Amino acid sequence: MIEACRAYLPSNACRMDDRRVHLFFENALKFMRRREGTYDLIIVDSTDPFGPAEGFFTREFYGSCYNALKEDGIMVNQQGSLFYAEDASAMQRSHKRIVSTFPISRVYQAHIPTYAAGYWLFGFASKKYHPIDDLDPEAWKKLNLYTRYYTPRLHVGAFFLPAFLEEMLEEVER
Repeated sequence: MIEACRAYLPSNACRMDDRRVHLFFENALKFMRRREGTYDLIIVDSTDPFGPAEGFFTREFYGSCYNALKEDGIMVNQQGSLFYAEDASAMQRSHKRIVSTFPISRVYQAHIPTYAAGYWLFGFASKKYHPIDDLDPEAWKKLNLYTRYYTPRLHVGAFFLPAFLEEMLEEVER
């Protein structure tokens, strides 16, 4: 698998030999259950919350992620599109489960033309950090990283949601 990545996706695989990179090919649900206080960041890039991936949208899985994070850890995950009734309900269920697990939980948005409806939601959950209140734009600027998309202003803007979405999230947060 790794050799195929190097052969066919060389720009993506350019850091496979970095000592910080560890690849595990196993059941993620079982894997996460065995981790405690290990990670700074968990990125859940799962498929839709239906069928085989349903386990990645459960209270148990989010609890396992919470336990696997260090004290100041952050989890981000896909929340899907809200333009289809089934997806909107799944997003609400997922958000409710994350809110009940993490002290800080927010939803943010991005426009991704290749995704369903071109409008996609993601979750940000943390034990300690608020995605806007704890953002340090000056520290970001000092990194001198050039990106064609991300800016601290865009970061803040991604968390400003349309009224109908805020209402949907508030429904499950009560």
